[in-house]
Amino acid sequence: MTAVPTVVVTDHEFPDLDLERTLVEDAGLRFVAARATTPDELVAACAEADGIVNQYARLDADVIARLPRTRVISRYGIGLDTIDVAAATEAGIVVANVPDGSLDDVADHAAGMILGLARGLGRHDRAMRAGGWDYAAAGPLLRLRGRVLGLVGFGQIPRRLATRMQAFGMTVLATDPHADAAVAADAGVELVGPAELYRRADVVSVHAPLTPSTTGLVDAAALAAMKPTAYLVNTARGPVVDEAALLHALTTGGIAGAGLDVFAAGPIASDHPLRELDQVLLSPHCAWYSVDSEVEIRSKTVRNVIDVLCGRAPAYPVNRPAHPRAATAVG
Repeated sequence: MTAVPTVVVTDHEFPDLDLERTLVEDAGLRFVAARATTPDELVAACAEADGIVNQYARLDADVIARLPRTRVISRYGIGLDTIDVAAATEAGIVVANVPDGSLDDVADHAAGMILGLARGLGRHDRAMRAGGWDYAAAGPLLRLRGRVLGLVGFGQIPRRLATRMQAFGMTVLATDPHADAAVAADAGVELVGPAELYRRADVVSVHAPLTPSTTGLVDAAALAAMKPTAYLVNTARGPVVDEAALLHALTTGGIAGAGLDVFAAGPIASDHPLRELDQVLLSPHCAWYSVDSEVEIRSKTVRNVIDVLCGRAPAYPVNRPAHPRAATAVG
């Protein structure tokens, strides 16, 4: 006889897992909610897991090697930096994500940060709450029309952001070694090298995934090449930007300001120096969030697991193991 497959959620930040539980149990599978963070906790929680739903807990090669039953891992959202995909592939484990659950939400958030910085909204809000009434409280403001947006990465989110900011009259550049020249041309976006992008852009918006090759991609040299009137926006992953170099650029006038939804590590401490900088807009890794996107991401993440455990291909596979694991049978 074959055991009822078990789906384990390793960790999550949602108020409850009612949606996930309903989807899993309606599919005839067993549901388990865990709060695991350390390697040993993860291995213990997932000892009977045929499928895993993952958020921030790190499923590295060591953990994956200790999960002999697991057939599929699906991560909430786009990023895969918490899963060793190569190790999972070698072990025959299918890895999936949800690359399209919050594309418009993140693009909207990045656009909102650009507009907020350009119009000095954070500074004006704080000045008025302190009793002020001064149109120049935010300092010199430059109109966006006629200025240049530089996109670091040219995937689905930055393509959406390009359309939004072109409506405000911005010229858009992008740098991405994997970009399709025809897609960029059709979008009215000029592909350039990194050095040219940092030199020409009035706003640099970061959209690169976090990989070993992109860690620290926006470094001191990149920031030094930017205009002192330019802004940096990051709604991708914190470590893509060298945070120490960014702090130096902000505190020495190397750039005019920044909009940050992600950080080197989060949540940031209450005394983190970024909290003290008036020219910085901060948000708590929430660019992905809306009520709509949360339901979409959670549903699609779980359905990836259900599909594999029910013998179907997942909607959003990241890898294709040469020898996928078969269901575990018990007698």
